[in-house]
Amino acid sequence: MSNVPSETSSLAGETRRPAPRLSEEFRPVRELYERIADEIAKMFVGQDELVLGSLTALFAGGHVLIESVPGLGKTLFVRTLGRVLGCQCGRIQFTADLMPSDITGAPVYDMQRSEFRFRPGPVFTQFLLADEINRSPAKTHAALLEIMQEYRVTVDGTSHKVPRPFLVLATQNPLESEGTYNLPEAQLDRFMFKLRVDYPTADQEAEILKLHSRQIDLNQRLQDEVQTVTTPEQILEVTRMCDRVRVEESLVDYINKIVRSSRSWPAFHLGASPRAGLALMQSARTLAAFNGRDYAIPDDVVDIAIPALRHRVQLTAEAEIEGRTPDEELAALIRGVEVPRD
Repeated sequence: MSNVPSETSSLAGETRRPAPRLSEEFRPVRELYERIADEIAKMFVGQDELVLGSLTALFAGGHVLIESVPGLGKTLFVRTLGRVLGCQCGRIQFTADLMPSDITGAPVYDMQRSEFRFRPGPVFTQFLLADEINRSPAKTHAALLEIMQEYRVTVDGTSHKVPRPFLVLATQNPLESEGTYNLPEAQLDRFMFKLRVDYPTADQEAEILKLHSRQIDLNQRLQDEVQTVTTPEQILEVTRMCDRVRVEESLVDYINKIVRSSRSWPAFHLGASPRAGLALMQSARTLAAFNGRDYAIPDDVVDIAIPALRHRVQLTAEAEIEGRTPDEELAALIRGVEVPRD
């Protein structure tokens, strides 16, 4: 995933067209994205794919699964994001004994009123960091399914809406397998993107040491150094604006071919679901808006295709033995789909 708003090289191996014309209607969206990215950079160094992917998912109404080793600043990122966007943020540490009610909340008996009252759980926030989600069993993951899809919690037949905007950033450790559970396909499919966060470069790590080696309260630094540039209401308005980005029939066909090709690709025994196509459509619209355009182009699709598909496909046993990866196979698949010219 390339860093917006620059127009960079394409996975499909095509030379990019000259810079497309900008739309006056979507110029404020481009400027807002740039302000958000600048404010985040004051506290969080590098990791462009994480920043762009999370913002794209937020404004496209999706969620993000992050695969990374510990200590790369995911909690700092969520707190910084919440401060910049003026939203509440929360964190749940997933463990083997975590129960669904620990996430959603549960009825509690009120002795003064002699009745049960619903006590909201930590999921009732706007940015939720679900840390090490694969350390809990499937019954605990299931508590997030309704929330991520329908933005509500149903307890004892009563639905409770979570505040909007609502973004889940779930993390899993790629190295440890002891005491972990594989996420079910139904859970994986709820995430718009799976982002891989790697160690920073030497220059970035040096900058991190300069920024965060002092014993200064993080809450105070967020308050003093980072400005809030938007509000939840403005985020929802921009989200509605992104829905107005035009997607031509040829681009719809291009997305459809990519998704359907994954189901017959020799290295995959499980291809992408129709929800993958919806994720590509929604995120391509959002990337176009971040670039100040009122129409999506193939480059928007290519830029987010691998993060949108890598967790929705599964390699065959033969491909795994040969050392292939989903990313490599998806890149080859995308190069084999003809790019629309009009």
